[in-house]
Formats: sequence, structure tokens, C-alpha cells
Amino acid sequence: MIGFLDILSFGLEWGYVLVFCWMLHTFLPLRRNRALRVLAFFACSFLAPAVIYSNDLPGLIGVLTGFGAYVALFHRGRWMEKLSAVLVFGPALIAVNYMTQDAGSRIFFGLTQAPSGPSQGWTRQELLASTAIHTGFQLVRLLFWTGAWLLLKKHLRRITSDLTARMWLVVDALMLSPFVAIFTIIYFLPEAPVIVYPICVTSIFSGFGCIWLAAYICASVRTACHARELEVKQDYYRDRMKDEERVRGIYHDLKNHLLVLQARTEDGQELRRSVQGLQEQIGAYEDYYHTGNEFLDIILRDKAGKAQERKIAFSAMLSMEDSAFLDPLDISTIFGNALDNAIEASEKLPEERRAIVAKAGRIRDILVVSVENNALPEAASSLKTTKRDERAHGFGLPNIRKAVERYGGQCSVRAQEGQFLLKIMIPVP
Repeated sequence: MIGFLDILSFGLEWGYVLVFCWMLHTFLPLRRNRALRVLAFFACSFLAPAVIYSNDLPGLIGVLTGFGAYVALFHRGRWMEKLSAVLVFGPALIAVNYMTQDAGSRIFFGLTQAPSGPSQGWTRQELLASTAIHTGFQLVRLLFWTGAWLLLKKHLRRITSDLTARMWLVVDALMLSPFVAIFTIIYFLPEAPVIVYPICVTSIFSGFGCIWLAAYICASVRTACHARELEVKQDYYRDRMKDEERVRGIYHDLKNHLLVLQARTEDGQELRRSVQGLQEQIGAYEDYYHTGNEFLDIILRDKAGKAQERKIAFSAMLSMEDSAFLDPLDISTIFGNALDNAIEASEKLPEERRAIVAKAGRIRDILVVSVENNALPEAASSLKTTKRDERAHGFGLPNIRKAVERYGGQCSVRAQEGQFLLKIMIPVP
């Protein structure tokens, strides 16, 4: 019976190691190298079941240090995201392992009155009881981490994709309290389970609560952005309907206009003015783009209008029929930032050099996007913003990269000889 329980306990331990490792991977993806992923799983198998004893300062520091090194080495993400992973999952891991270990010991010695260690002569019944209690608490750990993953998996994925740098700092600041609490309470009040256990549970729920709160904020921001997107689309279609009505009116009167122009062929100057007037009336309708993505059409019309105001030659040849998998907010981030940067760089040049060329299309299973513009030599080489609000503009390229990497894509920049080229490649699912 003891042998069977040992095997069962071993299986349960590897089970919750797998769940804990997968939960971390959901929050912060593992590095893509397969060898590193296998190594990460085996490293996690030593960290996840780490035994935490009361008043064990070296053990506490060792687990926290090892967990921090594990996240830093094997997981992708910015340092703020990795710090959040340590502050959220580190205290939870320590609290769960400490409570299951301590509660198991108290139950065993309370029931059996056995001596403090097996070496002092445990009976077979005491060994069986110890193994059974240990196996039971291994099951408790597995159920806890499985339940936590099922409860938080959607939130974990959402916040890692939506949180900004400042929001990550807020989450890290909120997580410092339970982190310090769990560390202090286990070390300084080890013999008072009535005090220690509630604080351990509170620390766990505080960490997971921060995840839920961050996910709720992200959802609220995303809802507001989608509402704004709908407003922009409504304004776009309203303007387009007005322009189409005007064009239909011009078409209706086109025969009369041609008769008038034909009668004025002798007056060249008057003819040119009439033709120019017609061109101006239908010019606004030509600003519409048909890329296959409605939201991108709106962005292009807006940026083309800004380029025209600044006397910048703007050319867009985009075929985005296969871009339905891209979120509108990511389209806004990629194309909005890229074209804003190009307009900013172009307006500092003489009018004859102001030009922007945007291209996009599918090549096999890759969506390729490029935005090219002329720029001052020193600006092209430095890639640094010249806007007064550097904090706002400085996130342009990093935000583009983050949006592209969300789909497993790549973003490259080439700046040389007064030309700037941004190239993006995104796999089409």
C-alpha cells in the first residue's frame, strides 16, 4: 500500500508541476527554443514542489531567488512583466507549499503522536499514515493550481497582450504588499497557524485579484476603444455618403457641364478654371481607399488628408483582404504609428522630397507591409523622435513591434542615405 501511495504521490507531484509550468507559460510565454523549453520544465520540477519550513530564511530566499532566475532565463517578456510574474506566482507558490507542508505535519503528529522523525522508529502504520497524508496534500496542490489556471487563464492572456508599461508598474506596486507579507509572516510567526494561514490565503487571493483587476481594466479600455472605433466608422460612412451624393449630382449635370465647356473652347483660361472646378468637386471622393479592410481604409483616408495638408506626396497600394485576423486596435497601432512617423519625418524636408509610399499584400502565407519615406540624414540614422512630447511618440516603434509579435510576426527598420523603410511580416493563420 505504501508503494502504491508513493507512485500516486509521484504522479500527482508531476501533474501539478505541469499545471504550474503551463500557467506561467500562459502568463509569460516560454522562449521558442525547444531545448530551452524542455530544460525549463525540468527546472520547474525542482521549484514547484519546493518544501518551505517555518523560520527557514535560507529556504525562503533560495526559492524566491531560484524562481526569479527561472522566469528571467526561460520566459519571454519585458522586465516589468517578469517582475510581475515573480511577485504574483512567487508568494502563491510559497504560501501553498508552506500551508500544505505545515498542515500535513500538524495533522500527522496530532493523530499518531509519533516521534519527530522516521529515524526514531516509526511503526508501519505511522509510515502509512505519513505517506497517505502526503499524497492527499499533493492532490490538494494539484487541485489548487488546476483551479487557479482554469479561473485565470483568460485574464492571464489578456493582460500580457494589453497592459502598457505604466500599467505594469502599477500592478507591480500593488503586488509588493502580499509579497512582503508572505515573506515576513512565515519567517517571524511560524508557530501561530491561526495568524499565518489566513495571511497566506489573503496573499494568494491578493495576487490573483491583481490579475483580475488588471484584466478588468484592460477589458474596459478595449471596450472604450471599440466604441471609439464605431464612432469613427460612423463618421467615415456619413462623410462618404455625402460625397457620393455630391458625385451623383455632378454626374447628373455632367452633360450640361460638357456642353458649356464645349461652347467655351475659344476661351482657354475660362476652360481651365471650369475644369479645375470640376476636379475640386470630385477630388474629395478620390481620397477613399479600398484595401479590403474597412478600418484600414479609415486610417488611410485620415493620414492621406494630413499628408495632403503638408504637401506630401502620398501613395498607398495595399491589398488587405486576408487581414481579418488582425484586431482593429492592432491595425491602428501598426499603420497609425508608421504613417504618423513618416509624415513627421517628411514635413521637415523640402517639398520636392516629401514622399511616402505604403505597400501591403499577401505573399504565400505571409502578410508583408512596408512604409517608406524620405528623411533628414541625421533623423534617419538616429530613429529618435523630434516631437516635443517624446514620451508619447517614443513608444511608436516599440508598440508596433509588440503588436506584430503578438501574431508571431517580425518588424525590421532600415535607415540609410536619407531614406527610412519600415518592413513588417506577419504569418497569416
